[in-house]
Amino acid sequence: MLCAWLAGTSPAASADTIVSARFTEPTARYAHGVLGDAIEYGALELSVEHTPSDQTSPAAGTILRSVVTIRLPDDRVFEDLSPRVADVDQDGLPEVIVVETHQQTGAQLAIYDAIGHKIAATPHIGTRFRWLAPVGAADLDGDGHVEIAYVDRPHLAKTLRIWRFRNGALTEIATLPGLTNHRIGEDFISGGLRNCDSGPELILASADWSRIISVSYDKRWTLNDLGPVIGPQHLTMALKC
Repeated sequence: MLCAWLAGTSPAASADTIVSARFTEPTARYAHGVLGDAIEYGALELSVEHTPSDQTSPAAGTILRSVVTIRLPDDRVFEDLSPRVADVDQDGLPEVIVVETHQQTGAQLAIYDAIGHKIAATPHIGTRFRWLAPVGAADLDGDGHVEIAYVDRPHLAKTLRIWRFRNGALTEIATLPGLTNHRIGEDFISGGLRNCDSGPELILASADWSRIISVSYDKRWTLNDLGPVIGPQHLTMALKC
């Protein structure tokens, strides 16, 4: 399953383009079960289209298709629901954002390109059975670069972390405590990213799950209370403009 995160981009005419992505090779080798069962994934499969750049060649105008498989070593899994597709480097071609977990050092957020290279990643949290829940990717602060947000340990630390992708690397630019988007055992992540007239906003829950909170940037990071959390559907409803 492919989850599109960043709209409004179009692939370049001649390059490797990810057209779908899914996790494969289910495995029980990492028995955390934070997403409701003991099954994680050992591989990430990308369906890629390639248009030859030489328009004078016999293959000009032909779209070639291939499958790229990223298979993790036995001490790692994709501890995630579905791959997220976003044009992180803003070259007109999407990358894939995933949660990748090490048996001993826990989760990290990782970015893969169309040829299966891990082009950037955050540090692992540092401890086994520690996870992060992605929120969204967009130019959140208007600086011209894409930021990626996730909740670090949504059941424990409940801290929103925002990372900027620039020059091929991720740099943490904001840390906001007291926020969450997941409860142990749920097979979904609540909230996400919305982009209304006022610009991109991250939609989350307060740490105690009593309030819906939006996070946006206007010269500084601002938290706004949007009302009570009555059920998971209320965070989904809050994503609508």
